[in-house]
Amino acid sequence: MARIRAIANQKGGVGKTTTGINLAASLAATKRRVLLIDMDPQGNATMGSGLDKYQLESSTLDLMLGRADIEDVIFPAANNGYDIIPANGDLTAAEVGLIKMPRKEYRLRDALASVIRRYHYILVDCPPSLNMLTVNALVASEGVMIPIQCEYYALEGLTALMNTIEHIRLSVNRNLEIAGLLRTMFDPRNNLANDVSSQLVSHFGDRVYRTVIPRNVRLAEAPSYGIPALSHDRSSSGTLAYLALAGEIIRRDQQAEHKPDQEIS
Repeated sequence: MARIRAIANQKGGVGKTTTGINLAASLAATKRRVLLIDMDPQGNATMGSGLDKYQLESSTLDLMLGRADIEDVIFPAANNGYDIIPANGDLTAAEVGLIKMPRKEYRLRDALASVIRRYHYILVDCPPSLNMLTVNALVASEGVMIPIQCEYYALEGLTALMNTIEHIRLSVNRNLEIAGLLRTMFDPRNNLANDVSSQLVSHFGDRVYRTVIPRNVRLAEAPSYGIPALSHDRSSSGTLAYLALAGEIIRRDQQAEHKPDQEIS
């Protein structure tokens, strides 16, 4: 059964889509079956996976509004090794359309039920806002990955996201937890970046991934070719970091599976 992870942060430009694409490719490189869901109307995960967002026959919008079955919106991500449910600007209409629909918070979770055993990992690239699309991603997921840039405003908005996660956990998805915080675009020469990184580890402990994603030109270049960094430059520091992250996630999940149940006192 797939592990479903939402990649979320209401702050834009922190590496959510870069993480979605490159983690999907890295997990696929370990022979895991991976589905990436583009829930952002900007459609960057779609374009970065080799699909033309302007030429989509069906998309996340059709799935969310019940206009297409999930089998009709899953496409191979070119030769990148994973599948994708693509999106484009039409997805902005989902916010209005969902208001009138029954079980509007559960649309994604209900849709994934028929394919959850097909994949090892399902990653959901969320928009940079706490709207109904993000809520659907959180309700469908068991864990939230939070990419965060180690800069002055990094922690701004993090409290709001944590509150949203806790609210959804208590109200509609008791299995939801923070899968991990991922430090992105990291420059070890920057004293502020090191200070913020230390604060994150001090406050969140082992919920911060040990893997750190560096600021890397190859990661920035790859989307323009519609491929992950793994296909663009396998030896780049960005590629190696996401491969390391995939390994860390797999190890964490395996340890969680084999952790003995705690006795209830």
